[in-house]
Amino acid sequence: MFNAPVQREEESVEPLSTDSLLRTVPQNVVQSIRAFRVEELQAEALRMGHHFLYANCSQALTRQQVLAAITESFHIPRPFGKNYDALTDCLTTTVFEAGEQPGFLVVLEDLPNAQKFDKEARENLLDVFRDAADFWAEKKVAFRVFFSFHLSAQ
Repeated sequence: MFNAPVQREEESVEPLSTDSLLRTVPQNVVQSIRAFRVEELQAEALRMGHHFLYANCSQALTRQQVLAAITESFHIPRPFGKNYDALTDCLTTTVFEAGEQPGFLVVLEDLPNAQKFDKEARENLLDVFRDAADFWAEKKVAFRVFFSFHLSAQ
């Protein structure tokens, strides 16, 4: 599932330096990607020694397709990606029990804006990641999630 990234000795995990891309972003948050670029976020995760989890959901139109995209992209075993509760357990308890974690930077790109994945479905998915951010905050582990919406989905 998730492998601990290799951290170079000169890297500082947290707190962030004043030149860090994420210096103004709380450690445990779910927010719009806004002005951040995926490549820059990935580079920052590597610099900090954090897991970088990326899912492009541009081809998904339903909840099941979104979960499948996340499951495949994050290399989550299928039983954990069947529903929101299972995904929550995977992102929290299962990973926590696997050992010490350095931190997470998650990007959910192009979440659908479609009839079968409406505002309520999107909020339910983002709640899964908010719950995970809260879980990791209690463990004092950074868990930042950035998301964007697919603008042309129908």
